[in-house]
Amino acid sequence: QVLLVESGGGSVQTGGSLRLSCAGTGFIFRFYYMAWFRQVPGKEREWVGSINHRGNEIFYTENVKDRFTISRDNEKSTLYLQMSSLKPEDTAMYYCAANSDGLYADSRRFPYWGQGTRVTVSS
Repeated sequence: QVLLVESGGGSVQTGGSLRLSCAGTGFIFRFYYMAWFRQVPGKEREWVGSINHRGNEIFYTENVKDRFTISRDNEKSTLYLQMSSLKPEDTAMYYCAANSDGLYADSRRFPYWGQGTRVTVSS
């Protein structure tokens, strides 16, 4: 079955960097569109960005586009989220998601999700 496993979360200070990874198994990773979402307790899940199956189309939510970079290595079946200039408001649980249809920002279009990795940014 499809399995997505995130890693790389942790605690950093404001201005720091982290790189999250999402390893995919149980499906043909290179055919799938991927995305990162994040969620704070009590709030709706927020779209961070999406990448197409080839890795040459990438879109970001406005408040991360100059600080975060999404990439993928289809040979390793792994999705990445490089985060820099982190702010306290980036504190959240970060999830990767997969779908076979296209580039979306709507979480309802993603049938496959990882368990999440926590990012905490302290001031």
